Amino acid sequence: MKEPIDNFSEQSAGYLKFRPIYPNGLFQEVLSHVSERGLCWDCATGNGQIAAVLSEDFEEVYASDISSEQLEHAPKLTNIKYWKCRAEETPFNDNSFDLTIVGQAVHWFDHDHFNLEVRRVSKPRALVVLIGYGLMFADESFNSALTSFYEGTIGDYWDPKRKHIDSGYATIPFPFKEIELDRKFSIDVRWSLDQLQGYLGTWSSVRKFIRENDSDPVKPFIDELRSSGVWTSTEIKEVSFPLFVKIGRVIK
Repeated sequence: MKEPIDNFSEQSAGYLKFRPIYPNGLFQEVLSHVSERGLCWDCATGNGQIAAVLSEDFEEVYASDISSEQLEHAPKLTNIKYWKCRAEETPFNDNSFDLTIVGQAVHWFDHDHFNLEVRRVSKPRALVVLIGYGLMFADESFNSALTSFYEGTIGDYWDPKRKHIDSGYATIPFPFKEIELDRKFSIDVRWSLDQLQGYLGTWSSVRKFIRENDSDPVKPFIDELRSSGVWTSTEIKEVSFPLFVKIGRVIK
């Protein structure tokens, strides 16, 4: 098994500040499929966003990540216990969890080993939830400009694992009894140009571009949006991130 990839320690503060927040309706949908609410595993918790929400409904949440820097920025709540460990090898006991949930991270994992670990630590019929999102959308002129930036300027700097995001997680093995959802979910925000710039700065491809070229590709992109009138300095745009969600039960 390969060493885990840590792409987010260097921008952990920016990740906390600029990453979008999942809608409450998504968590209500997840909870509607959970039969017991004892112990939850928020795997690759990052800034602890999901752990904080689910701590209100579960007796205890174990939140794990490979990044010490990310964990330092996570909320400190009495029923959340943080663990620094990789997703595929944990110190957790067998048959422990009622829910395992992963937000915008499973594409980085060794999927076969992770699925085996989930099966080991889950109770029979426990729920497994994978959440992800790709490119956001606004108006047509912005969408076109962003696609050009995404595929052109930084296209060669994406990790090959990004293909799982582009496929909407269709390429990720999911050996659990899948539950079909009746509705679609999205993260909907109202952003300024500064907020867009901050968010793009958290992209792993942008960080790699900066390391290899000693220049930030986001600034000229933002300048072009501004100068072309696609997104002015004072404008607030409605931006939407369509979510893709896999939900399944552990049968054992």
